[in-house]
Amino acid sequence: MSKIEIKKTELVWRGKYDDEGKLVPVEKPGPFPFQIVESINEPRVEKGDEVPKQTTLFDTWKGDEGSTFEDGWKNKLIWGDNKFVMSSLYEKFAGKIDLIYIDPPFATGADFKFELLVGDKGETINKEHSILEEKAYRDTWGEGIDSFIQMLYERLSLMKNLLSDTGSIYIHLDWRVHNYVRIILEELFGIDCFQREIIWYFDNVSGYKSIANNWIRDHETILWFTKSNNYTFNKVFGDYPQGYENKFSNIDDNGRRFMKRAGRKQYLDELKGKPLGDVWRIPFINNMSLERVAYSTQKPETLLERIIKASSDEDDLIADFFCGSGTTCAVAEKLNRRWIGVDLGRYAIHTTRKRLLEIENSKSLTEEGKKYGKKAKPFEILNLGRYERQFWQIKAFGKKDEKQALFEYLAFILKLYGAEPLPGSSSIHGKKGNALVYIGAVDAPVTIQEVTDALNDTKQMGQKELHILGWEWEMGLNDAIQEVAKQMAVRLKLRIIPMDAIDPQASGKGDVKFFELAYFKTNIETNGLKVKVKLEDFVIPHTDLIPPDVRESIKKWSDWIDYWAVDFEFQNDTFNNGWTSYRTKQERKLRLIADYAYSKAGTYKIFVKIIDIFGIDTSQVYEIKVK
Repeated sequence: MSKIEIKKTELVWRGKYDDEGKLVPVEKPGPFPFQIVESINEPRVEKGDEVPKQTTLFDTWKGDEGSTFEDGWKNKLIWGDNKFVMSSLYEKFAGKIDLIYIDPPFATGADFKFELLVGDKGETINKEHSILEEKAYRDTWGEGIDSFIQMLYERLSLMKNLLSDTGSIYIHLDWRVHNYVRIILEELFGIDCFQREIIWYFDNVSGYKSIANNWIRDHETILWFTKSNNYTFNKVFGDYPQGYENKFSNIDDNGRRFMKRAGRKQYLDELKGKPLGDVWRIPFINNMSLERVAYSTQKPETLLERIIKASSDEDDLIADFFCGSGTTCAVAEKLNRRWIGVDLGRYAIHTTRKRLLEIENSKSLTEEGKKYGKKAKPFEILNLGRYERQFWQIKAFGKKDEKQALFEYLAFILKLYGAEPLPGSSSIHGKKGNALVYIGAVDAPVTIQEVTDALNDTKQMGQKELHILGWEWEMGLNDAIQEVAKQMAVRLKLRIIPMDAIDPQASGKGDVKFFELAYFKTNIETNGLKVKVKLEDFVIPHTDLIPPDVRESIKKWSDWIDYWAVDFEFQNDTFNNGWTSYRTKQERKLRLIADYAYSKAGTYKIFVKIIDIFGIDTSQVYEIKVK
């Protein structure tokens, strides 16, 4: 029998209190260090001839840049579970975020679905969400409204800690949940910090809505709360109704029109416009609009423009922890605000990256936005990588001694893969059919040396097939190690351990799929100080796991590619995007040749990164000499 002492009116749900009636504390995993995956629109800084030996694909983000663009601030796009991300942001950003906008997932699952445009003609394919996104959906709605409320309660608690004293938070909701969420927000922020319930009226009656035997639903709700009663707010004005200027029927000696109100003159040219209320009539994005990307739940930029201009100033820090298609990031960029965008979906991060790159060729929202230039300021793509997996490993197996924990980890991955343990070798962990299996560590990339050792053991054991399972991979491993395997007459398969493995629901249902690493071929030509990189092939080995409608839409190998970029002066650190070609809604053709001219002769490393139509990246590093 639960013992809950009721001291106030509050919303109670399963999971909020334990069996003793005590409030369950919000879990704050970490903090974990962020890894910099990619740096975009930032000139490379020379580090000299001596560079450290490469150990990983990523630099660790140090958080030592300033808090303004002039002091070196770089905007941040972060892939990962927002609970982990916010906990890890706390050390550097507690009380420093000026505005948060979130559009959390509703109960339909549509938030994780989007349209893929494939090939030069842009054939449209509906893509289901990934298993990792399926996990997020199950976590959010697995137990109905209770699990949704618990998910949002935990994250709103973290957001409050990140918000500045003068900051605001806007939560975008629909009819299913807004009544519950308002009560949670009043508990967390205080009822005095509730400012407005904004009605977004989109006046879009079509399809099912037009024939429904009910009142037509044509709005959603945005709740606005502040951290305190001393908050940033810039009044926003709209146009007066047509004919309003006719009320100003008097004209003074200088020709200025005015009307008399309450005994004083009110001049027409002094009015900023009609102050906007809390009902906003902003239409949905038309499917033919250049603004429309792949997400059905995408919100119009004019909606975010209004929120950002009202509740922040230039250089303020804006955050969206469910950034989806990247509307908040794109609008914040255009309005000269700093921003942090977070999403669990790999494709969401990829879509947002492309959207920001396209700002270079797009029109700004307003005349105000045009003065900041058309090119997005430098931004970084970050993740928590192995640290998020380490947290899972500690939580799942950390109660045992180190040797026992390793044994249980290996047994767990082998079971997911459908393999049996095979003791007796440090380089072979199991067997699946006629293939031997090696499993990489949670917190380190699989190296060429590890695979070579496993290949040697495979050959000594008289076997002809080896499967390597890994979370991350030493750069250039796939291309180099396949040649070694051929020489040993061993069939080698490199398979990725997906993040879905750490989800008990996915692993328990056998939903985890181990995909083979994709690979590609290039032809690199040098001519004096000039170099030319040409893509010649891209192969996804696991096409049998790809939906038939997607496979049928692929006409040639380059149709698998959505984006590729090159760092021509890679220095064993973060990938610096120096050249890129990607498909957009308007421009479907992909350039397959990248040209570059070096400033001086020498030996250089070229890092080529490809992102396929599913948002998954594949990379290789090449060493060249120019004279």
